[in-house]
Amino acid sequence: MKFLYIMLVFLPVTVIGKLMGMSDPMLFVFSSLAIIPLAGLMGKSTDVISCYCGQKIGGLLNATFGNATELIIAFVAMKEGLFDVVKASLAGSVIGNILLVLGMSMLAGGLKYKTQTFNRNSINITASMLLFAVLGLFIPAFFTHTMPESSLTTQFEGLSVITAVLMLLIYAMQFVFSFGTHRQLYEETITSDDEEKPTMKLAPAIGLLVASTICIAVLSEIFVGTVEPMAESAGLSTAFVGIILVPIIGNAAEHSSAVIMALKNKMNAAVEIALGSSLQIILFVVPVLVLLSLFFTPMSIVFTPFELVAVAGSVLIANRVASDGESNWLEGLQLVTVYVIIGTAFFFV
Repeated sequence: MKFLYIMLVFLPVTVIGKLMGMSDPMLFVFSSLAIIPLAGLMGKSTDVISCYCGQKIGGLLNATFGNATELIIAFVAMKEGLFDVVKASLAGSVIGNILLVLGMSMLAGGLKYKTQTFNRNSINITASMLLFAVLGLFIPAFFTHTMPESSLTTQFEGLSVITAVLMLLIYAMQFVFSFGTHRQLYEETITSDDEEKPTMKLAPAIGLLVASTICIAVLSEIFVGTVEPMAESAGLSTAFVGIILVPIIGNAAEHSSAVIMALKNKMNAAVEIALGSSLQIILFVVPVLVLLSLFFTPMSIVFTPFELVAVAGSVLIANRVASDGESNWLEGLQLVTVYVIIGTAFFFV
């Protein structure tokens, strides 16, 4: 966390650089370095608030703010009409969480502990929900290939809105299931050593959450405006920037949290961070952006075939890994390798 505090120096550097007309590639780098610690502070403040609010409200807060950074960045990009970047970054977040975050967690934890275990029941439910969510993304994509092009505009918008609403409904029902009717499936034996204690008072934590959210919103305006110029000057495709770079920046703090949990032999928390975050992206962030886009330029819920195949492959791997309730370093290495292969493929797109 001290390292995150040091990186906060890039916040004023980015703002001053923007006012002084700094080049887009430099602004991209500085705004990226500033967003990473702010996302970490947002996560820290949410965890503290969760300690005061109890398990149920804490779980809701973590679900709501867990992907707040990606939501803010994607919303700003959506307002600018950068729909390709938005969809690529969301698909990249899902792929990165499942393959990179989960893979690095299993690799790091497996090198320290021969075999690690996690709650197979709860993780299998999350993995199954991911399969449903991916199906919700596939249907609109298939729809585009079966309808005449002349009728796509009106049909498209209606299908995207209906799909988004249904996804949000299932997302809400998941909380009823996990915190209400079947909460026993998610319960773990918590010792006094494992129980988290708040590291600050409630009021400062709320203030930190509000301040970090505002700062991320300001930086996102600068960051999004530099994506295309930076990609062009560096010779990178917007697909690669959206799939790989943007999600890594938005999820950096979350990535480190999952690895730290694995090193503490809290593999259930690490797996839940990776898979739960991916589920939030598909069932919450994507539908919310589709509905918000109706106030600007409507954005469809249709992803490119390559993005869908990469997301579906990642989700299938997640289901396979979660099926036995155990993990080791080889499984982690396999996940990271698949992520590198996908990233390399998008580099050459």
